[in-house]
Amino acid sequence: MAGYLEGYGAGDERREKIRKRIVIWALVLVIAAGVLYFAFRGYRQKRQAAQFLEHLRKKEYAAAYQQWGCTPAHPCRDYSFERFLDDWGPKSPRADSQSARVKQTKYCDHGVIVTLDFGKGEDTLLWVESKDLTVGFAPWPVCNPMYRPVTQ
Repeated sequence: MAGYLEGYGAGDERREKIRKRIVIWALVLVIAAGVLYFAFRGYRQKRQAAQFLEHLRKKEYAAAYQQWGCTPAHPCRDYSFERFLDDWGPKSPRADSQSARVKQTKYCDHGVIVTLDFGKGEDTLLWVESKDLTVGFAPWPVCNPMYRPVTQ
């Protein structure tokens, strides 16, 4: 008779071990997914901003201007290449791009605001659009939850 009851409850123990393993692996996967999400969130946008700085360092202003979605042949309506050079060229306040670095990033729904530090005490905010990775000056109120547009 002892052999008859020997395996009683063994299936329950095995199922309990399987459940514990499933729960532990699910938790590990959720934590790993969270870590990966926060580590690589905005990676493409930050890389685009770094590439923009690299074009400025190499004095490839036409390539940097193309990252704004404009070309010298087809300039942006409100931001000509000459104006771009006034803002980013060799005679601009941001001419020392060798010392420039990405100081901070702020994530928004449609893009990333990248704060550039040129070492002169004044930061420059860039907007990198998620959809097409175009670079531009940051429209700060876009990400500010306290911003309420005034309507008349």
